[in-house]
Amino acid sequence: MTSLGTADAAPGTVDTGRLYVGETRDGADIGLPVAVVNGAESGKTLYIQAASDGDELNGVGVIQRLVPRLDPDDLAGTVLIVGIVNYHAFQVAEHRNPVDDTKMNRTYPGDERGTSSERIAAATFDAATRADLVLDLHQGSTSRMIEECRVRCGPRHRLHEQCLELAKVFGCGHILDQKGPDGQLARAAPDEGVPTIDPELGGCVGWDADSIEIGLRGVENVLAYYGFTDETHVPEPQTRATGFEQYGSPTGGLVTYHADLGERVDRNDLLFEITDVFGENKARVTADSPGVFWRSRRLPQVATGEYVCSVGTDLDSY
Repeated sequence: MTSLGTADAAPGTVDTGRLYVGETRDGADIGLPVAVVNGAESGKTLYIQAASDGDELNGVGVIQRLVPRLDPDDLAGTVLIVGIVNYHAFQVAEHRNPVDDTKMNRTYPGDERGTSSERIAAATFDAATRADLVLDLHQGSTSRMIEECRVRCGPRHRLHEQCLELAKVFGCGHILDQKGPDGQLARAAPDEGVPTIDPELGGCVGWDADSIEIGLRGVENVLAYYGFTDETHVPEPQTRATGFEQYGSPTGGLVTYHADLGERVDRNDLLFEITDVFGENKARVTADSPGVFWRSRRLPQVATGEYVCSVGTDLDSY
């Protein structure tokens, strides 16, 4: 029998339940939706979570489609799933937990006696570190972004090559291989010996069917490559970026882009221009380095200094 919260699954079965992490302001229990898919044969354990940021829903879409497709009779090993991590933010479609105004993916490994976010992080970190592999499903919030996998442990970490391999196996086509901020699950779990990545499944308002399909295929690639299923998967080379340059607006106005997501740019290529409401040009911003046009804001209006776009740099093929 394998358990996660109230979900208990014997070999060859699936169960769903709740992982209780505290109470709401009226005293009602907070239970994160969880699932256990326990294979008929023994094997590795994969942990998957989604919606660490409450407005990043593509990962929830992956899980919604994944679980009905997993047949435990054809599975070797166990898949542990937390379908919605940031409970409070999800309810109000916000990025941060509104109870403590915290970005969840900066609180790992958490604190079971801490703030709302720290308690949720502690409970999900405990589940994640029971596994052999971890997929923390994200997206570029509501910005526009390519599909990519983030390796966040840093190139000097003892598990770096294993995390990098996991990202290549997932197979979004692009990898950002750059040490992440403290408190990310993909930073904290490798310290406990568990290879972990952040698949970033595009960026949208609501969810996007194409990005969800890429995420679903990525999870199935992982299940095949690491022996959970009888399928085979041969990873294809990915474009890896080890640098990441962000561009703000030098003035206020309206943005017009001159590069598309995923497009290669060279140094001094025009990335975007800013005009006033009458179409008069106010600024033109060019690339500082060659790279891939990685991410951009969705709304056209910007204030001086506001974020506009990002370019992945220092590229190679992995």
